[in-house]
Amino acid sequence: MNDERREPTWQPRTGAEQPWDPEDLAAAEGKDPTPRNVARAKEELDEDGPAAIDRTVP
Repeated sequence: MNDERREPTWQPRTGAEQPWDPEDLAAAEGKDPTPRNVARAKEELDEDGPAAIDRTVP
């Protein structure tokens, strides 16, 4: 048996690796997609980028 360790050919996905809309982020945070919640989620995405998603969806 070969003792060499192989790197996986796949990479695990995280929530931030796909495009997110503010409505999606608001819903993932358990909030209704009201205009106020969507605006707040848009600000989070604009300011923090993928980190905003990683905080909510690991």
